[in-house]
Amino acid sequence: MKNILNYIYRNSTIIYKSVIFGSALFLIVYLFLQLGQFRYDFAKNKIWQYKDLSAPFDFAIKKSQSSIEKEKDSIIKNTPVFYEKKPVDTDQILSETGMLIKKRNFDFKTSSKLLRTNRFLIQRIYKEGLAASLPESYHLPVVNIVDNQRFKEISVDRLLTKNKLYSFVVSNIANDTLANFFANLYITHLPVNLVPNDIYRKELINRSLSHISLNKGVVKKGSVIIKKGQKINTQKYEILNSLKQAAGFYRSKASQKYWTYLGYGILVAMVLLMLLLFLKKYRPEIYDNNIKLSLIIFNMVLMVALTTITVKYYPAYIFVVPLVILPLILKAFFDARVGLFVHVLTILLLGFVVNNSFEFIFLQIMAGIVSILTVSEMTKRSNLFTSVGNILFVYIIGYLSFHLIYEADLSSIDYSVLWYFIVNGVLSIALSHQLILVYEKLFGLVSDVSLLELTNTNSKLLKRLSDKAPGTFNHSMQVANLAESAANAINANSLLVRAGALYHDIGKMLNPFYFTENQTSGVNYHDDLSAEDSARIIIQHVLDGVELARKNNIPDRIIDFIRTHHGRGIVQYFYKKALENNPDVDIEKFRYPGPNPFSKETAILMMADSVEAASKSLREPTAEKIDNFVDKIIDHQLHSGLLDNANITLKEISTIKKLFKKKLKNIYHLRVEYPE
Repeated sequence: MKNILNYIYRNSTIIYKSVIFGSALFLIVYLFLQLGQFRYDFAKNKIWQYKDLSAPFDFAIKKSQSSIEKEKDSIIKNTPVFYEKKPVDTDQILSETGMLIKKRNFDFKTSSKLLRTNRFLIQRIYKEGLAASLPESYHLPVVNIVDNQRFKEISVDRLLTKNKLYSFVVSNIANDTLANFFANLYITHLPVNLVPNDIYRKELINRSLSHISLNKGVVKKGSVIIKKGQKINTQKYEILNSLKQAAGFYRSKASQKYWTYLGYGILVAMVLLMLLLFLKKYRPEIYDNNIKLSLIIFNMVLMVALTTITVKYYPAYIFVVPLVILPLILKAFFDARVGLFVHVLTILLLGFVVNNSFEFIFLQIMAGIVSILTVSEMTKRSNLFTSVGNILFVYIIGYLSFHLIYEADLSSIDYSVLWYFIVNGVLSIALSHQLILVYEKLFGLVSDVSLLELTNTNSKLLKRLSDKAPGTFNHSMQVANLAESAANAINANSLLVRAGALYHDIGKMLNPFYFTENQTSGVNYHDDLSAEDSARIIIQHVLDGVELARKNNIPDRIIDFIRTHHGRGIVQYFYKKALENNPDVDIEKFRYPGPNPFSKETAILMMADSVEAASKSLREPTAEKIDNFVDKIIDHQLHSGLLDNANITLKEISTIKKLFKKKLKNIYHLRVEYPE
C-alpha cells in the first residue's frame, strides 16, 4: 500500500493530466453522440457540394413538421360539431305555450285553431331538435346529432336554431300575422334540446390525428438521392432530412454505436493530443502547471457543450453562441498564440456537430483571429466598442459573402442572422470580462484587469506603504516607471512588471528606518548593529513582503516579484563591511533567499531596482558616469548568474541598458558638455 501511495505521489502530475485528458475526451464524445450527427452538411436552396449520394439502405421520406401541422389544422377545422339531443317534456311546453295563447283573449274558434297549430309546430320542432345557434364562423355543411348514443349526421340546413325559427314558422303557416305571433312566442319561450358536446368532437379529432402518417413515401436502397452540383430544392431537402434521421436511428443500434464511439474518440483524442504537444513544446510553463492546463481544457469543453446544446435544442441560434470568448479569455491569462491555437482546435471539434460546417468554421476562426488582434487592452472601455464592431464586421461580411456564393443574390438574406451576430458580439465582450473575474478566483490566476486594479496607488496596501515608508514608496514608483518602459521596449508584459515593481518592497514598511531612503533625520540605525545583524534586517524585508502580500490576498504572480527582485544576490555593503573584521565570514549569512528571476518580467524588475537604488549614490552624475554605472551593475548581475534562469536574451538586456541610461540622464537633466 505504501509503495502504491509513493508511486501516485511521484507521478501525481502525469496522473492528473491523464484524468483531465480522459474526462475531457469522455464529455466531448458523449455530447457529440447526443446529436447523432449526419456526416453531410446541407441547407435548402444551396448547392450539393459532395459526390453523388445514393441511399445506403431503405428509408421512409418523412413529412416536414410544417406539413404535419397543416394536416393537423385541417383535421381540426374540418371536424363537424356535435349536438347531444336532450329529452324534453313536450306536454309541459304545450301547456305553457297554450296558456300564453289563451291569455291573448282570442275567440273560441281562433283559440282552438291556434292551439292545434301550436301542437303541430312544437311536435315538428322537437322531433328534429332545437339548438341555440351554430358556432361562430362555422363553415362545414354538416353537423352530428347524438341521440341515445346513436350518431346521425345532418346537413346544416336541417339544423333548427333559434335564429331559424321565424323562417321555419313561415314555411308552415301562410298567415303572416299568425307566423309573426308564433315566431316571437317560440324565440322567447321555447327551450333548446340540442346541446353542444365537445367531448365527442375531441375524441373524433384525436382519433383522426392518431392516423396521420408521418411518412410520404419510401426511398429504396441504391436509389440516387441527389447528384453533385444539384440545387437542394424542397423535395430533396425533405429526403436528405429523412436520410439524416434514419442514419441516426441506424447508428443507434448496438453494433453501430460502438464504432461511432471509437471514431469520435479517436478524432477528439487527436485534437486534445495536439493541444498537449503544442503546450509541451512551446509553452512548457503552462503544460507543467496543472491549474493552467485545467483552465484551458475546461473552457474547450464548455464551448463544445454550449454549442452542442444549442444545435440540439435551438439550432437556429447557432451564431448566437459567443465562441470568441475562448481566445479572449486565454489571451488575458496567457498570450495570443495560445488563445488562437486553442480556439482553432475547439472550432475544428465543433465542425462535427454543426450544419454547414465549412461556413461555420471559416466565420468562427476569422472572428477569433480578429478578436485576438483587435482586443489589445481589455482594461479600456473604449476598446470594447471597437472590438464588438470588428467582430460584427467579420461575421456580417463573411455571412454575406457565403450567401453570394450560394445564391448569387442578396435579396433573400435572412436578416435575423445579422441580429444574432450583433448579440454574439455584445455577449462575447460582456461575458469575457465576467468570466475572467470568475476564473481568477477559481484558478488563482491574474489578468490585465486585476493588474490594473493592483497598480492603483490608492489601494489599501500601497497607501500604507506611502504613509509608513514614503522613501520606499517613491523608490517603488521610480522603479515601476523604469521597469514599465523596459518591458515595452522588449515586448514583455508591462502591466505585470509595473504591478510587481509597486509591491516589490512592501516588506520594508515593517522596519522602514533601517533603509536609507526613509532615513530623513540623518540618523543611521545600522551604526549600532553588527554587519550580520544589519544584513539580516535588510534580507528580512523580502520575507516580510511575501508574508504581508499573502495576508492582503496579493496574487502569486506579484509575490514572485517580491521573492525574486534580489534573487540569490549578496547584500554587498554589509558583506564587505564584515570582511574587514573577519575575512572568513560566512557569505551565506549575507545572501538573499531568492529564487533568482525566472521570467523576462522578474529579470527586468531586478535590473531596474538595482539601477534606480544605486543611482542615488552618484555624485555629480555625468553621461559617462551613468553609462559606466548602468553597465557595471547589470554586467555584475549577468556574471553572478542571477539572470541565468530568466528567458531573456543578451540583445534584450542591451536594449534595456540603453533605455535605463537614457531615462537616468533625463532624470538628472544632463546636457551635452560644452568645451571650455
